[in-house]
Formats: sequence, structure tokens, C-alpha cells
Amino acid sequence: MRIGIDVGGTNTDAVLMRGDRVVAACKRSTAPDVTRGILDAISALESAHPFGAQDIDAIMVGTTHFINALIERRGLAPTAAVRLGLPATSSLPPFVGWPTELVEAIDGQGYLAHGGYEFDGSALADLDPDELHRIGDDIAARGIRSIAISSVFAPVNADAEIAAADIFAAHLGPTVAISLSHEIGRIGLLERENATIINAALRDIADAILADLSESLHRRGWDAPLYLSQNDGTLMNLEQARRYPVATFASGPTNSMRGAALLSGMQTCAVVDIGGTTSDIGLLEGGFPRESRAEVHVAGVRTNFRMPDVISLGIGGGSRIRDDGRRIGPDSVGYRLPSEARVFGGTALTATDIAVAAGRGVVGDPNLVAHLDGSVVRDALARIDEEIARGVDRMRVSADPLAVVAVGGGSILLPESLPGFGTILRPDNYAVANAVGAAIANVGGEVDRMYSTDRLSRDRIVEQARQEAINRAVLAGATADSVRIVEFDELPIPYLPGNAVRVRVKAVGVLDLGKEAPAHV
Repeated sequence: MRIGIDVGGTNTDAVLMRGDRVVAACKRSTAPDVTRGILDAISALESAHPFGAQDIDAIMVGTTHFINALIERRGLAPTAAVRLGLPATSSLPPFVGWPTELVEAIDGQGYLAHGGYEFDGSALADLDPDELHRIGDDIAARGIRSIAISSVFAPVNADAEIAAADIFAAHLGPTVAISLSHEIGRIGLLERENATIINAALRDIADAILADLSESLHRRGWDAPLYLSQNDGTLMNLEQARRYPVATFASGPTNSMRGAALLSGMQTCAVVDIGGTTSDIGLLEGGFPRESRAEVHVAGVRTNFRMPDVISLGIGGGSRIRDDGRRIGPDSVGYRLPSEARVFGGTALTATDIAVAAGRGVVGDPNLVAHLDGSVVRDALARIDEEIARGVDRMRVSADPLAVVAVGGGSILLPESLPGFGTILRPDNYAVANAVGAAIANVGGEVDRMYSTDRLSRDRIVEQARQEAINRAVLAGATADSVRIVEFDELPIPYLPGNAVRVRVKAVGVLDLGKEAPAHV
């Protein structure tokens, strides 16, 4: 059996699963102390279906800890960004385009050094150890203990980043935290560098939060392996999560979509996940969320790490209703919904009150909203239906019929059918689909690399990339016979010499609970 937990802005959901079957489920308001909320959710599962710690094979958690810390500028570590690219790249230094207040929050310091590679892996410039020692001296003088190292075309050749990391570790001591861009982002220097800087700034808070969570579980007798959900629907162990907290940013929507795939049996469809604050709309392709192919903005910073292609609308169960139903949100009562919504005896008019008044769901005491003006209810519901339908339409890539699956506790806001898309499917346990997605998550491996077809044949390139992705999935903890390729992209790059081609391959497999995944794969 596994426990899956997803911590949202409004609710913390938890499920106990045996294989692909939900044995017990619970939904609790998210507590200010998220670790305490996770422990309470596990206790609620024990009450619903008694079990012992020895019965649990693994605990999987999807959390908003780290994205919230970045948005709130809370607990961020002073960070140095070292770019290996001279004599090129000097016109756009590190932190270019960042919000000023975020740079100040991490006391961001940028450094340019020689190094990096061409697209085919040949050296752009040699590393200069003396140059890196001088940079290290300045970093030490500033008291900075977290470093983000990025190199030109590091996903093609990571040797320069690894060598620079060794130099800094020897010069500054083993306690310095070093994040390397080839482990975090994709092709595209500035976006990959930005993602690496964000990751480095979160390393301190990741250590503190994950140590607290792990110790709290251990004190309660829970010794099952703990995993965190990643943005792409796969898992990472505790040590990986400490090293790569940025990889958890979009785990909530991803878990919901993976859970929707299992609960509905649909492998290709649109998923509308409505929580207490937002509605997240994405597409499932082959049972996994379609990933964004474009840059992703996080807290005002342009990045390119793995993120699901999701539209977030400010419509949720806790969204405030104003202007006689013509304005929905975007502000929400959030986790205070059970005390502030009118169906619970509060004074705030929320989207949940509107849905209950219209008979779309039964929450709290329907008699408390029976008196609501019918025109206000109709106008609010029409606006919700229109906004959700428009969001789904924005996600589709063709005019072909597209099934829609609704999940999340707030999905009672939706009608039985959506204009332009027909009947909406709400599977059993739809309200805790996010926790289900966490519990069933696989482990994966990905390759995103530039190749020259002048050096290798197309067939050899594809074979090499596919095998490397499979090997990375196995190293991450997947059972070898379960690994499969779920995504493959091949894009010719005509503006580079040497008949360049960019190949991206993603492989996933079932977690081998008898094998501990390494910290770095």
C-alpha cells in the first residue's frame, strides 16, 4: 500500500492506495504549518481505514512549499550566479530581466568566466582555474553559500560545469551548495540559468523543510521511503528533492492530471482541476500531462525547466462573487472556506455558495443559500461555464472532439456538460485526484540534446538518445522491464552548421521500492 498526499493552497488531500485502488481518502483544510497538515492527513487515513506503519511501502507528497517560498520571497538563500561563457555572452549578464525585488531578496551576485561549448560539444573556451578562484574569494567575502553554475550548451557537454563545481567545492569547502544547470534546465542559456539560480536560492529552505518533514514522520514511527512529486509527473527521493526543489513547482496540476488519467481510464483528454483558489486546465497525452514547449515564467522570471502546459484561471470553490454575479474572483477565501462561505455560516459569497444554490453540489447547509437571488446565481454560473470552456478551447490543438474530465473538490462548479465539448466526465474519487496522482507516480529519465548528423546517422542518434533516457529512468529507481518511452521529439536546427538536430526523449517506469534512487542521475 502507498499513501499519496497533495498539499494545495486550500486543501490537503490524502489517499491510501493498494495497487490502483483507492482504499481510503480524506480532505483537510491546508494548515499554516504544512508539515503538521501532512501528519494530520495521515492520521485521518488511519482513522478511516486502520493500518500500521509496516503496511505502507512508500509515502508520496506533492507540495507547494517551494513555489510559495519563491513567490512570497521567504527563506531564500543569498545566491551567486556563475556563468561559463566568456568571451561570448557578456552582453546579457546573469539576472537580466529579473524583477528587482527578487534579485534583492536573494542578494543576487552575477559572475562571468571563461568556458562553455559549441552546440556540437567542442570547447568554446578553456576553464581558467585562477579566474574561478578569484570569483570564489569574492563569493566567500560576501558570505554566500549557494552557487548556481551555468555553461553555454551544458546539456550537450556538462564537463565545464562539473569541473567548475569541483573547483568551488575545494576552494570554499564542502558546505557550499552548488546547483548545475545541465541537471535542471534545457537548451537555452538564459532560461536554464534562471531556473538554476532559483533552485540555488531554494536550497536552504529545502534542507530545513524536508528535514523537518522526514524527522516528524520518523518520530511517529513512519519509516517508509518518502518521495516528492516532480513537475513532469514522476517522483524523486528525499535527497533529490533537497538538491532540486525547483522540480516540485507544478506538481499539483501534474498530480491532478495523472490521477484523472487513472480514475477516468482516459489517456488523451482535457483535464479541468478546480480547487479552492484556481482552475488548472491541461491536456493528457498518453496518460501524461503535455509539457510546455515554450518558456515558463515563474515569479516574473523566464525559465525553461520541465513544466506542464497548464492554464490557470482565478476561479475556484473559494472565489469571491461580486457585482451581482458578473465578477468571479480572482481573490479567494482559500483555506478559510469552511468558516467564511455562506453554506458554512460565514458572510462571504463564494463560488461554492453559488454552486450549492443551483443544485450542482451539496456542501455545508444548502438552506443557508436558498434565498440567493436567482439572477445572481445564473449570471455567476454562466460566467464560470464560459471562462472554463474558453480555457479548454485554448488548450486544444485541433478541431477534433476532445473529452473533458473534471477533478478537484471545486469541480461541483461545473455543469453536467460544457458548451462546445459535451458531457463532462467526473470519475469516482474525483475530489482527491491530485493525491491519487501522487500515489501512482512513476520515475523517469529525460534527454534533451543537440546532435550533429554529420557525425552520426539519424538512426544512431535516435537509438542513442532513447537508450540514454531509459538508462536514466532505471538509475532514478525504475524497474528495468517497466520502462517505456512516453515522449519523443526531433527538431532540425537549420541555422546551425553541421546539420544539427535537437532530440528530446522521455522515459518512465514503475518505481522499484526495493532500490533507493541515487541523489544524482
